[in-house]
Amino acid sequence: MLSSSYSLTEIQRRIDEVKQFLSVTLSIANAHTVEFYTHDAWNRFVAMPPQEVLSTISPCNDVSDQQREPEHKAKEQSSTTFGFCNDTNRLVDACELLRAAKAHSLSGLGVCMSRDELLQALRENRAERGGPAAATGVELETDEFMNSKKSHEVQSMSEVVACLAQRCGVKQVIDVGSGKGYLSSFLCLQYGLRVYGIDSSSTNTHGAQERNRKLKKFSRAYQKRNRAVRAQAKATHSPQEELVEIKPEMDGDDVLHGDGAGIVSQEEEKVLIGLSDVNPAVERHSEPNPETEELFLSALSVDVIQPTSPRVPPGRLTAEERERRKRENLERKAQSRTASASVGFSPLTSYVTAETELRELINELEDAVMVGLHTCGDLAPSTLRMFVAKPELVAVCSVGCCYHLLSEEFDPAGQECLHSVCGFPLSQHLRDGSWLCGRNARMSACLALERVSRGQGIQMESLFYRAVLHVILRDHYGSFKSEKRVGNVYSKAKSFVDYARRALRRLELDELKLSDSDLQDYHDTYRPRMGEMHAFNMLKVTLAPCIEGLILLDRLCYLKEQEDLSFSALVQLFDPLLSPRCYAVVGLKTYEDRISC
Repeated sequence: MLSSSYSLTEIQRRIDEVKQFLSVTLSIANAHTVEFYTHDAWNRFVAMPPQEVLSTISPCNDVSDQQREPEHKAKEQSSTTFGFCNDTNRLVDACELLRAAKAHSLSGLGVCMSRDELLQALRENRAERGGPAAATGVELETDEFMNSKKSHEVQSMSEVVACLAQRCGVKQVIDVGSGKGYLSSFLCLQYGLRVYGIDSSSTNTHGAQERNRKLKKFSRAYQKRNRAVRAQAKATHSPQEELVEIKPEMDGDDVLHGDGAGIVSQEEEKVLIGLSDVNPAVERHSEPNPETEELFLSALSVDVIQPTSPRVPPGRLTAEERERRKRENLERKAQSRTASASVGFSPLTSYVTAETELRELINELEDAVMVGLHTCGDLAPSTLRMFVAKPELVAVCSVGCCYHLLSEEFDPAGQECLHSVCGFPLSQHLRDGSWLCGRNARMSACLALERVSRGQGIQMESLFYRAVLHVILRDHYGSFKSEKRVGNVYSKAKSFVDYARRALRRLELDELKLSDSDLQDYHDTYRPRMGEMHAFNMLKVTLAPCIEGLILLDRLCYLKEQEDLSFSALVQLFDPLLSPRCYAVVGLKTYEDRISC
């Protein structure tokens, strides 16, 4: 039986533990890198040499032993909490902070299931439940048309979604924020599911439609290749014995001729999938194989199959016979339309919120699994709210991203929640405590600890340039405020002076106010302090999993608070090195063969 290993009370206790840790450390995460020098962030929050922090948090950093100052503990005599002095609230022990951060991350709290554990639990008693989500037999090599990151995500998540659909006995999937449609197409082609991909961008949905058509061609090509490999293995079989090979559960678009004929032509394809009114006989140049012929006929739409009785000219039919045949043809076409609607991918353009009425978007909506792969900002919590509110949604698998785009209910500076439902906090438990993360902390939550720790670090020089520019703006342009942003000026700049001049022009400020030597002096003055910024950002990276953990625990707690859910969990779906936003919130509603929790 699939069971939730953690109760609502236990999840609330974990949330309280993370809250206690972040209440001491969140000030570092909320310090803005742009204001690092103007607000003297290092001396405000840290009472340690930057080299000591770097050597503690980044053992493999490129600071040489000769460059490091002797390790020295600047601890105050008073006690500390998570490495921070209780009197000054400044960091004095990076080792203690690092240990506490690991303990308060999702992996340290031990509240997540692995993907394999979830799949094993979902597959229990599969034979008794049955379901439509078995693999079609189409073996798609996703790395042929996706990058390695997307290929890993799509393959890992699609198997979980297919198992959820089979467990719940449904055949429809709603992919919210479907983007380019990779996940939707794969669920359709690989698992034979009916997928509705909803995205707010018409460019994405139109592109997804075309991409899905191309992926179907890929699936046919891979089947042809696989048949050729199998044909070579069967040395005793002649090509004629394997002239036709059809997968019974395949979509109509995937019908192929055998090895001798290759992929069907466009006109033949129209006929085979029922898009043409013509019903030509399929010529066979070899002796028919009863088994392959049966598979071939079963794969075709019913209105494509030729009648076995001799053809009688229409003029010789009686009126009753013509009426009977007309009625049968209409029935067959209706059955064919129903069958073709059960499998496929339909991209839809719509802006989705928690209040969106799915039945107004999807006329053929049945019970379905709702999924979201890296849904940005408020779309992830909206997906969970929709799942809870709409009875036709029986399961959910949501992977969020872009935490900095979340709206916060208790942000005094935020105006976006005045007339709408906010994305954070989602659970009543955190809402009762009026918890606030802050935008900079949510931005920090997007940092990828695993990547940074393996040398795929933050682009420090661009951050350093921007922070020094902020000093220049403070010193020479007063309390400058502008809606304009500097943007990606760094990638085009040849030096700091070039960067500063490009940025000043972008901000529509008088760049001639300062000479090149004036600008270079600012760079040279702050360059020795670049290590402070590096160490400070490594502290942010260390705290990132804890902030992300609180956001995800809030979503899990929200599901635990619902009465009609039989199962809910956080599941690590992806390798964090390939896909840093690797956790999914999974939930199932109570149904007749109830999953115990």
